[in-house]
Formats: sequence, C-alpha cells, structure tokens
Amino acid sequence: MNRFTAGRSAIAAAVAAALPLAAPALAETEVREIDTVTIIGTKSDISDIPGSAHIVDAEELGNFAQADILRVLRTVPGVYIQEEEGFGLRPNIGIRGSGLDRSARIALLEDGVLIAPAPYASPSAYYFPTQRRMNAVEVLKGPSSITVGPRTTGGALNLVSTPVPDDGLGANADVRLGDHTTVDAHLNAGYGGERVSWLVETVQAESDGFKTIQGPAGGDTGFDIEDYVGKFEVRSDPSSDVFQALRLKVGFTDQDSDETYLGLTDADFAATPYDRYAATALDNFQSEHEQVQATYVIDSGLAWRGEVTVYRNDFQRNWYKLQSVAGQSLGNVLDRPEDFATELGYLQGTTSPDDALQIRANNREYYSQGVQGKLEWDLGVGDADIALDIGFRIHEDEEDRFQKQDGYRMEDGRLVLTTAAAPGSQTNRVSTAEVNALFVATEIRIGRWIFTPGLRYEDIDLTRFDYSTSDPSRADGPTRVRENSVSTFIPGAGVLYKLSDEWRLLGGIHRGFNPPGPGSSADEETSTNFEAGVRYDSSTVSVEAIAFYNDYDNLVGTVTESTGGGGEVGDQFDGGQVRVAGLELTAAVRPRLGNIDVPLSIRYTYTPEAEFREGFESGFDPWGDVVPGDELPYIPENQFRAEAGFVAERWRVNLAANYVGRMRTLAGQGDFLPRETIDDYTVWDLMGAWSFTEALSAYVKVDNLFDETYASARRPAGLRPGLPRTGYIGLTWRL
Repeated sequence: MNRFTAGRSAIAAAVAAALPLAAPALAETEVREIDTVTIIGTKSDISDIPGSAHIVDAEELGNFAQADILRVLRTVPGVYIQEEEGFGLRPNIGIRGSGLDRSARIALLEDGVLIAPAPYASPSAYYFPTQRRMNAVEVLKGPSSITVGPRTTGGALNLVSTPVPDDGLGANADVRLGDHTTVDAHLNAGYGGERVSWLVETVQAESDGFKTIQGPAGGDTGFDIEDYVGKFEVRSDPSSDVFQALRLKVGFTDQDSDETYLGLTDADFAATPYDRYAATALDNFQSEHEQVQATYVIDSGLAWRGEVTVYRNDFQRNWYKLQSVAGQSLGNVLDRPEDFATELGYLQGTTSPDDALQIRANNREYYSQGVQGKLEWDLGVGDADIALDIGFRIHEDEEDRFQKQDGYRMEDGRLVLTTAAAPGSQTNRVSTAEVNALFVATEIRIGRWIFTPGLRYEDIDLTRFDYSTSDPSRADGPTRVRENSVSTFIPGAGVLYKLSDEWRLLGGIHRGFNPPGPGSSADEETSTNFEAGVRYDSSTVSVEAIAFYNDYDNLVGTVTESTGGGGEVGDQFDGGQVRVAGLELTAAVRPRLGNIDVPLSIRYTYTPEAEFREGFESGFDPWGDVVPGDELPYIPENQFRAEAGFVAERWRVNLAANYVGRMRTLAGQGDFLPRETIDDYTVWDLMGAWSFTEALSAYVKVDNLFDETYASARRPAGLRPGLPRTGYIGLTWRL
C-alpha cells in the first residue's frame, strides 16, 4: 500500500469515527450550509480579514466580460502578469514578486482544489481553467494563504466556477462575435431543488488569431477551445437537524492553438509587430484536461461543520514548436541578429540545409489526485469568540515527459521534414510527488481585535526517474533515479484592530515557502513576509493601503522552455537572498448623478525594491551572472489601473485604463538597456451594454481601444506583441 492510499484510508477512518460523536440529536436550530468552493467568501467578508485579500465577483467580472484571466487580474494590486499570446490561454502570474513564469510560484486552485497539472512535481500551468465559465476570482496574499499551500511566498489564486442555481430552473447564454474571426459562446443550464440540484455548462471559443505567418505557407495563429462541465448535488431533507450534501463535479477541456514561443527581432517588431517568421508555421499546441471532484459536506447547525473532497485531474499536452536553428538557440539569434544573419534568414524563409530547423514535440502527460478536508468549530472562551479550522491534504501527482525532436529544411519559405525522430528520443523521464499536509488556522475575536494565528505542515517526497532515450518502452528500467524530500512548518499570523465601524488597521507575518523540484539539488525557497496597512469601508467609499516586504533567505529559479532555457528543463538554481518591497493601493467610490451610478476606482502597485542582495554566477538565463543590487526581471516599479462606469437602469458603460511601467527582462541595475527591457505601455478597454428586457441584453466591447502597439515579453526568444484593438458584439439571455 503506497503512502497516498494509506494516508487516505487513515484520514477517512478518522473523519468517519469523529463525526458521529459530534452529532447528537440537535434542538430546533437553523441548519447553515457551508460554502465549499470559496476561500474568502464574499466581498463583505474582506473587511474583517487581517491581511490582503481580493475578490473579483460576478458583478465586477460582468463589467468587461473578459475571457482573458490576465485582464481580470489587472484589477488586483500586488499581482504581476506577463502576457504571452494575447488571449490569456497560458498565463504567467506572480504575486508580490514571487516570480511569474507559468504561474508556477503561486497556489492555483479551481473551487478550492489544486488545478495546476502537477502542483508539486511540475507546477508550470500549461493548463489554466477557462475564464469564461468563472463566477468569481479570489486572490489571497499574506498570512491567510498558509491554509491553501504549498506555495505561500506570493499567495493563492482560486477560480470559482459557475454555481448551481439556488431555486428552480436557470439558464444563461452569452454569444459573441469579434475581430480575427472570433466566435465565443458560453452556455449553461441547471436546476435547484430542495433535495437535488444540477448544472451543465459549456464554452465554445475559436479565433483565427491576430498574427500573420510570413511565407507562402501562411496559416492561422489562433485557437479552438471546447470546455464542458457538469455538476450534481443531492442534499438531506430540509427538515433534518443536520445538513448533509454530496456534490459531484466533472469536466473536460480540449484546446488546439497555433501558438509559438518565437518572437521577433527589435527591428522586425518595430516594422511589423504582428508578423510571425515562416519557421513557426507548424507550431501547434494541443491539450486535453479531465477533472473529477466529489465532496461530502456536513453542517451540524450548531458549533461544527466539515467537508471532505476527493479529486482527480488528468492533463495531456503536446506542443510541437520550433526549438533551435542551425545549432543555435532561438534566443541568441533574435537577441543578436547581426551576429546570426544566416540563421535569422532561415527563420524568415531562406532555403537552409537539412535538419537546420529542429522542431520538438513537447509531449507530456500529467495527473494529480488526492483527498482533502477540513473541520470547523465555533468556540467561545470568556469574552473571546474563536473559530478553529483544522484541515488536511493527502496528494500525489506525476509528470511524464516523452518527447522527440524532428529535423526540417527551410525551402523557399516552406518547412520540409528531413528527419523524423523516434518517440521518446529527446526526453524520456517521469517525475513524481507524494505529499501529506496539515494546517490549523484560528480566528480569535476579542472586542475590537481579530487575531488569526495559523500553522501549516508539508511533508513532500519527490522522485525523478530518467530513462534512456533509446528505450521508448522503458523495458530496461530507469538509468538514474534521483530522490529528494522536504518537511517543513509554515507559520503565520495576522492581526486587525477596528478603530471604528469603517476604519481598520491590519498587519501580518508569515513564512514563505516553495518546494524544490523532483531530483533538484537546489534548496527549498524560503522567506519571511511582512505586511501592514489600513482599510476604510463605508456604504459608498472604500480605501485600502497595504505595504509588503518579502525577505528571501533563498530565491529559486527553475528552467522552463518559457524562461528561455539556460540548462536542462527542470534544473533549478539558488538565487540566495532577495528583498521585495512594495505598496498596494485600492480606492473606490460610487457617487450618483441623477439616475445614474458612477462607480470610480483605482488600483496601484508600487514596487521600489525587488533586488538580489548577494552575487553569484548562474546558468539560468533570466538571471545570468548576478551582482548585489541587481533588480529582478519582469517586475515593473509601477502598475496602475483606473476604471470609470456609468450605470443606468437599462444601460451601462465601463472604461478602464491599464498602465504597466517599464521592466527588465534580465537581472541588472543602472540604465535600462534596450535589448533587456520591456517599455512601459497603457492599454484602454471599453464595454457598453443595453438591456432590452430583464432577460435579453446586448453589448459591445473593445479591448485595447486606442490600438496601442506594445511588447508583452522578450522571453524566451524575441519580442512578442500584446493584443491589438479587438472588438466584439455580444448577446446575452438569462432565464
């Protein structure tokens, strides 16, 4: 019996044994159903959280009806993003300087369950849930993130999917057409009854893309997504003293996108920013994701509640994309085109020798599975109200890399296959993780004070099996096995003081932690994180200012294809001591002009310090050779969003401006070098909607209203553009 099976059996037995003892016949007490998918709850709950937490709820999501999670997260201070293909399909998200490559350094969840392909063994989020079917987005930072784990340095992002209808039949349809031959439909229907409820949902989206592939082959640069979700819930009789429910969720997502990692040289970007080189004509990403979750919920109606969730996620993807040209890395060629004119010519379509262009089939399969649960007690000790949460997670996941690399010749702008490699001949390895985690979190209310001490324990065993690239069946067994383990306690505590009904002071401290990768010789990443701030919240005005300071004992960098290489994918590098400090500011007001509401808001992130405190030599491309004082890449000093709305009974208009300051793409200090910099940019988004009836409405939305041409990234190879001006016309119907 492996550790996952043994641990699951032990926890299940413990919960089964404990619950009956705590469930005597209860008096006539109202039974309260607990919410099992949110971390925070509602916006009204945020005011009393002793730390930084944000909810982008259904109303706010509706202001711009975004399908791109990165545009949604522009509304949250302290979050750093890097666009990639313009549609937000494979986002790069970081929190408070945690690092943002492939969102691998934050805890990423859907409905409270870890959703990255292999959250411990390989957390890079090449799968990301479809934003269109999300009802809310929650962002946790600070001490409160330790209840989620394991990656507590930055925080957690929880995507809350469409809820099952509360009462009776419900249905929604949102269909829109847009530029780049975009068609996007979000449809769901469900029923909420006393004992049984259900929901079925789908998102169907496709686009030809906004880039043009050079050469006679041409081709689309867009995507095709099919997403299906079903939910079913059965509940106890409403007359029962104890509420119980069993919830089942299943989902399937298929994606086919013609996307590349290859960008453009600075000169080509300045001339034709939306072109792609002929050598990317075959680049294509295909994936399938399956998820199953089953949750049992019990609420005594008095002092205790509990839930247990069993989950399984399977993900398979194959990204067939250009890897190198004439023995040179793509990054070298595009960074120094004057030194690699011949190689650049091959990328642009000049006839090349056989095998000059290497295209890798980045074929990988993942699974993650586990059981998690928590018990909640409401206690009273003297004048103190105490809420105690105890939770666990027993988890295992795996990444299976089985890759090949084919050789091509460029012939007058067309790719011709010259060497077809055998499956598994490039990379043949498996990485696994087995995890036991526990947490205890407490909320203590005494008068005007709220205290939230907590502690998390993570016990992680990691293994990497390397197989011979000439043994695709793996019949000879692994050529090398590398194992590493880490066990750690992650403490944290927050405090809040209510100066009045509107004003609150808050502060917190917690340990930041990121586990190492399987077989890694690098240490785990640790930090001590502080925050302190003030919060004001009334019926019409809200203001929050929170300063944060993350003091890294050791920052770890991980080589991925999206960072540009600099070693074997999965290799890790110790970055030593790092300091990240900043300020998050949010302010919102909702005045009324006659019969029109005018919501106004600003969000600002100021990061004056994000730098290495010691020097070292690194084979990690984004860092290179570091000297003390070098600034971290891809962290702008200033980020700003301003939003204004005009909301009447039958119509509304929302306008937002997003500013991102210039940032380094390679660790450094002093002057910003052109080839190591992303310039600042401002992007405006607009949406207007008109309601014909309570059920039927129409809208027009424009992303990048003023058609700002800007570079979103330089890594891993060359400049890539953000989304140009893109308009949509949509129709919504709600039952």
